[in-house]
Amino acid sequence: MVAVPKTAAAKKGVVKTKAVPGQTAPAKKTRAVKKITSVDVIVQALLDKKGQGVVSLDLTPLDAAICDHFVIAHADSGTQVLAMADNVEKEMYIRMQEKPMRIQGKENAFWIIVDYGDVVVHIFQTTWRMFYRLEELWADAIQKNYSENPQ
Repeated sequence: MVAVPKTAAAKKGVVKTKAVPGQTAPAKKTRAVKKITSVDVIVQALLDKKGQGVVSLDLTPLDAAICDHFVIAHADSGTQVLAMADNVEKEMYIRMQEKPMRIQGKENAFWIIVDYGDVVVHIFQTTWRMFYRLEELWADAIQKNYSENPQ
């Protein structure tokens, strides 16, 4: 019997294999990438400007819905409400290349509506949000709450 010297790689358990013609290499594992949506961009834009009570309502299961999603938030001042609306516009254009179909309420900034067709954003001053209570009006919708520090 002839002694065969072991290489350093063989001692560590490293095995090299050669490709065999006609065989395919094993599939590499890939990480699933979540597709970013308009709602995601809008929510982040609102949170970036310290939006409070950020909520999305999925209206797709409802027959009488005028769009697919509402995103609702509020702030304590008209200046902040306006800043949030401007940031939504900016981020949606940068990240999704979308401009709103219409914007209403910037002149007084107590309730600004930014309409993207399938997503409508409602940004209120706090007292007006409590008065109109849109979440209760659309209580059958699927509601998702957001915060600055996601868990």
